[in-house]
Amino acid sequence: MDSRYEIQRRAGGSGFSGGSANASPALTGAQSRRKKMPPRPADYKLQIIIIGSRGVGKTSLMERFTDDTFCTACKSTVGVDFKIKTVELRGKKIRLQIWDTAGQERFNSITSAYYRGAKGIVLVYDITKQETFEDLPKWMKMIDKYASEEAELLLVGNKLDCETDRAITRQQGERFASRISGMRFCESSAKDNFNVDEIFHKLVDDILSKMPLEIPSKELSNSVLSLQPEPEVPPELTPPRARCC
Repeated sequence: MDSRYEIQRRAGGSGFSGGSANASPALTGAQSRRKKMPPRPADYKLQIIIIGSRGVGKTSLMERFTDDTFCTACKSTVGVDFKIKTVELRGKKIRLQIWDTAGQERFNSITSAYYRGAKGIVLVYDITKQETFEDLPKWMKMIDKYASEEAELLLVGNKLDCETDRAITRQQGERFASRISGMRFCESSAKDNFNVDEIFHKLVDDILSKMPLEIPSKELSNSVLSLQPEPEVPPELTPPRARCC
């Protein structure tokens, strides 16, 4: 065996002897190159916003998806909060900017600015609270007023872990979504981590299905806080749709 590759034990210990002087130049060179290689840049950077009434679990859904955590005593979001999550779908690396918006009306003037650049919108209600479902038309008016017509929509009935306290049937949620052109529907539980990844992955997949295959590199901003849609979706890809409810 070539002496360059012999591993010798130190007397009475478990370390290696010889240090880097005995290491193969080829191995150290490869290791050095691996350390210096930058991560592959994102092919797309997409903005997604989560909206809905106070207390429906918007923050819990975001934190479960991005950090795989659940807080039993979350404080209400003030204004907006955000997290970054990178996923790979359709052979593409996508960096998601996920914006969690406050549900209280007094923050509407702040949160409305975040609709404009959103490629996907998650509208959440609490299946145990009738009033959060009755608020959905109000949120749809906000979408109609501020969001792009090309934004993908997903209605989510959250807190499926509280099935015994259910006030809104699945059929009611499905009927509401069916009245909005292009809106998908599902139920989830941030607490039990049920359907959480599926919500965001399906939404991103729907967005990508309408993206051009290649985009100019100048379209990809380096700023993680950029609120501009990256890249722009040509308007001819999706016909305008009515979202009355």
